[in-house]
Amino acid sequence: MKSYRIRKDDIVKIIAGKDKGKEGKVLKILRKKDRVLVENANKVKRHMRPNPYAQQPGGIIEKEMPLHVSNVMLICPLCHKPTRVSYTYVEAEGKQKKVRVCKECKEVMD
Repeated sequence: MKSYRIRKDDIVKIIAGKDKGKEGKVLKILRKKDRVLVENANKVKRHMRPNPYAQQPGGIIEKEMPLHVSNVMLICPLCHKPTRVSYTYVEAEGKQKKVRVCKECKEVMD
């Protein structure tokens, strides 16, 4: 399984595409397709047929579509800037724990 420096519930900034510059929370990570679903970003309109069994009305709905993981950049919760991520190990309860570190402010993000 692939690992990414971005996790669910992180705040990210979109750095490429039609929504460049927007910020949002990561709702889902699609590892098989290298994509992330960002809240209120990359919205498209879809024509949906009504489904009476699922109590879904028909019509035109607007929903978020996934973005490629390379088109988003993690925002550090401490310095509030888009940043790259490095890793380091910290001692926690007698065990080594791998944590994410902001490249801008050099603070632990996890």
